[in-house]
Amino acid sequence: MRSLLHMVWVVTAAMLITTGCSRNPVTGKKQLTLMSEQQEIALGKEADPQIIAQYGLYEDKVLQDFINEKGKAMAAISHRPKLEYNFRIVDSDIINAFAVPGGYVYFTRGIMAHFNDEAQFAGVLGHEIGHITARHSVIQQRNAMLGNIGLIAGVVIKPELARFAETASQGMQLLFLKFGRDDEKQSDELGVEYSSKIGYDATHMADFFTTLERQSARAGGGNLPEFLSTHPNPDGRHDNVLKLAQDWKTKNPTASLAVNRNAYLKRIDGIVYGPDPRQGFLENSVFYHPEMKFQWSVPTGWSYQNAPTMVQLAEKNGKALLQLSIAKAANPREAAQMLVTNNQLQVLDARETTVNGLQAYMMVADVPASQQSPALRIQTYYIQKDQLIYQLLGVSTTTEFSAYVSSFTQSMTSFRNLTDQEKINRKPERVRIKTVSQDLTLEQQLRQYNQPASRFDELAILNGMQLKDKVSKGTMIKTVGN
Repeated sequence: MRSLLHMVWVVTAAMLITTGCSRNPVTGKKQLTLMSEQQEIALGKEADPQIIAQYGLYEDKVLQDFINEKGKAMAAISHRPKLEYNFRIVDSDIINAFAVPGGYVYFTRGIMAHFNDEAQFAGVLGHEIGHITARHSVIQQRNAMLGNIGLIAGVVIKPELARFAETASQGMQLLFLKFGRDDEKQSDELGVEYSSKIGYDATHMADFFTTLERQSARAGGGNLPEFLSTHPNPDGRHDNVLKLAQDWKTKNPTASLAVNRNAYLKRIDGIVYGPDPRQGFLENSVFYHPEMKFQWSVPTGWSYQNAPTMVQLAEKNGKALLQLSIAKAANPREAAQMLVTNNQLQVLDARETTVNGLQAYMMVADVPASQQSPALRIQTYYIQKDQLIYQLLGVSTTTEFSAYVSSFTQSMTSFRNLTDQEKINRKPERVRIKTVSQDLTLEQQLRQYNQPASRFDELAILNGMQLKDKVSKGTMIKTVGN
């Protein structure tokens, strides 16, 4: 038996060496990845439509063309120039940039709003391309495969409820995997190298990490910007990036390096800032959707996530999930029957009804227990409005369902047409670029443009300045308004 086990180990090790090891394009060293380049590319292609469905693309051709132009130029001088790279700006206000295997890079409109020049943008772009060229995301995926990590996009719930949540696929999981500090340090080095090679002053990349740290401090340190949450801050990051950039300048004294502050600020003039109410917004425990013209009351204090395809809420202890989505069916009854068939439900109660004058179908059903999950109970209301069937679904275990059924029912029966014109006409805030007309401090300039004093610290971070900094006549600054 001992010799048989030894033989199995040898064969397994040989398979890993022959099929799972590859040479890292950046370091030149062999590493265990369990994924070929073809598999890496396929994973990126799988993840891309899911990410777009999760966040939506930001509809601004000028900015999309800009990130594509700079991204392609940088990819061409990277360690993996033959990959087919894709660059997207997604419609999210979180401050983040991320990459998935196979050449896919995403920037949120939130991070685009916080850059103050092209050099900052280019440094972070190089950083994300560095994660791809050094295959960091592939290594993270390997760790996920070996560790059997399972994630649900944006809402933490008990694993047994996951089948009724918008579950993160293998590709989407990559967005939530945290890089190690060594990976971050290497990507910072590559960000300096790549951005410098296409002609940008990488010292400004260091300035942006200061912006992220200030954003974290403003939130009390407990609510990190998403970028720092998934890209942990190596010790001395600012100073290290600054030194790398200065070293590059010393080695390339004839290089002409750009900052392009004004050109960048002009590009983002009018970018949506913060949550976009047109996509739906939560206010005083009521979810409003101005474009689809409905409102829906939700339990107070539950974790909340709004995506283009689904609104999800989870009770803080993860024992109950509540969600709203669109069902593909001809009528409410058909939608309920499809749910029963697809999930092998045991129906306990079902009836046609109305909800605030809208045709509806209510159902309570059980999901039998399995080896992986205890028995679950769900309550759904399918409500027809404007040719669409809205699915409102609540789920918990059968033993805990009674504690949540009242909250489910109150929430689902609150669904109604939205008629409040103030909510329907709610406009998003946008970044507005102003050219100052006299020499004043940033704080004085913000007062000149009638920015609220309660937001001065936020606006100082947005501008990458301190409130007492002198701002000379002719300088462009960011303000915020509708």
